[in-house]
Amino acid sequence: MKVVLLAGGLGSRLAEETVRIPKPMVEVAGRPIMLHVMDIYDHFGFSDFIIACGYKAISIKSFFQDLHLMTNDFTVGIGNGKMDLKPTSKVDWKVSVVDTGLSTMTGGRLRRLRDWIGDEPFMVTYSDGVGNIDIGKLVEFHKSHGKLATVTAVQPPARFGNLELDGDQVSEFTEKVRKHETWINGGFFVFEPGVLDYLTGDDEPLEQAPLTKIARDGELMAYKHKGFWHPMDTVRDRDTLNKYAASDNPPWLDFENGKPVLSTDSQVQLVNA
Repeated sequence: MKVVLLAGGLGSRLAEETVRIPKPMVEVAGRPIMLHVMDIYDHFGFSDFIIACGYKAISIKSFFQDLHLMTNDFTVGIGNGKMDLKPTSKVDWKVSVVDTGLSTMTGGRLRRLRDWIGDEPFMVTYSDGVGNIDIGKLVEFHKSHGKLATVTAVQPPARFGNLELDGDQVSEFTEKVRKHETWINGGFFVFEPGVLDYLTGDDEPLEQAPLTKIARDGELMAYKHKGFWHPMDTVRDRDTLNKYAASDNPPWLDFENGKPVLSTDSQVQLVNA
């Protein structure tokens, strides 16, 4: 099953980084965040990637063109340029890098990939959010319900202090927000090819009319993930992920604590992250 990574946005909230590189290339632990996302899929045996890029696409294309050289050893003949690659990396990915347009929205980027995707079910996610999602169980869940689309529903990380109110009186003040049952779009989608028929143009975000229509048609299901998930939208997020990455096993690769909840009646009202 192919995995599409949406990697074409401007990343304006990370302007200190994205003025020079595209957001998916911002580094966490010395590697672009996009590679950490790909590691999650690779752990479950999914290694056929299509990257839908736009803003500073040449940076992403150049990176993957040279990745086999950066991750392996080689001998080069300086006189004739002949190269003998000495494989040392265990990574064996197939990566297609497609320029889907500078101003194209997420739905349009996916629509432009129709010929690359083919007629089989496929996965889609963003290139800037990581989580210990059990991709194998996600795919099993998608196959079990028979609908067109599955979105991974996640609970947002706490960012602000929490107030419990009784009328105008504060009954409790806590440092972290209580999650209650707030679910948001965490990416990590699984789609049937029929989803592409909902996409009509370059200026259409996937998260608006297309997924809204799919949900209204009763064809969107939610795979509830209660484990680790974290986006990289701001400099603070980048720094937080770097702290997490300092451990031997970063939390987005700690699949023992994923604790996914499988439910055949998990239809959800989508809230964008």
